[in-house]
Amino acid sequence: MLVDSHCHLDFPDFAEERDQIIERAHEAGVKLMVTICTRVRKFEQIKEIAEAYDSVYCSVGTHPHQAGEETDVTAEELIELSKHPKVVAIGEAGLDYFYDNASPEDQEKVLRTHIKAARETQLPLVIHSRDADDDMMSILEEEMKVGAFPALLHCFSSGKELAMKGLELGLYVSFSGILTFKRSTELREIAAELPMDRLLVETDAPYLAPQPWRGKRNEPAYVAHTNKVLAEALGVSEEQMADATTQNFLRLFSKVPQPA
Repeated sequence: MLVDSHCHLDFPDFAEERDQIIERAHEAGVKLMVTICTRVRKFEQIKEIAEAYDSVYCSVGTHPHQAGEETDVTAEELIELSKHPKVVAIGEAGLDYFYDNASPEDQEKVLRTHIKAARETQLPLVIHSRDADDDMMSILEEEMKVGAFPALLHCFSSGKELAMKGLELGLYVSFSGILTFKRSTELREIAAELPMDRLLVETDAPYLAPQPWRGKRNEPAYVAHTNKVLAEALGVSEEQMADATTQNFLRLFSKVPQPA
């Protein structure tokens, strides 16, 4: 069994064949998926998709690209929306300095709001961090001193220092198809140094399809290939890696019912 801990099933890329995409995921052994919210104002659409499929859960949150649009979203609003039985995480929220879609100030404000909600609900915070390692480490360290919260560094492609700081603070680390790219030698080396009980896999579909589908539309079924490459990096079997990442997912996303 595998889990796609992060995909975007609400994106237009999937609108016409969502049923078939989820069926292909099941056939590939992917029995659970979390479709991730990028705008709180579009949460209803996310929620409807999660409600439509037994194997799909969702999050509620504001992506850093949209932070400037949703600085008015409160922790209390996130907490209230997270009471829905299908909502199993807060986010994705974070810092993205690669693109200039929102000011660093707005991104930080929105991130801290999401941290407050994650701390209150004890639902895992799905963290997006790109080209912002130092600021992210500083904020996480500061906020953990206020009160602990579960969290995940999603689609990890940052430096080793952030990965190790995340582990120190109790976070989990999730790898996407980026891990399989030929140029990702350093990333595979970082993965090999991380403890097996803190690792997850994801697609971030429709983006970042793993080799050999790179450049094409990604989908949850392809998480099996990322799991394979992660297993190779750690020197374990695909089955061992699948079991570990699934158990890690169920431990972190504790609101998801244990599969029968």
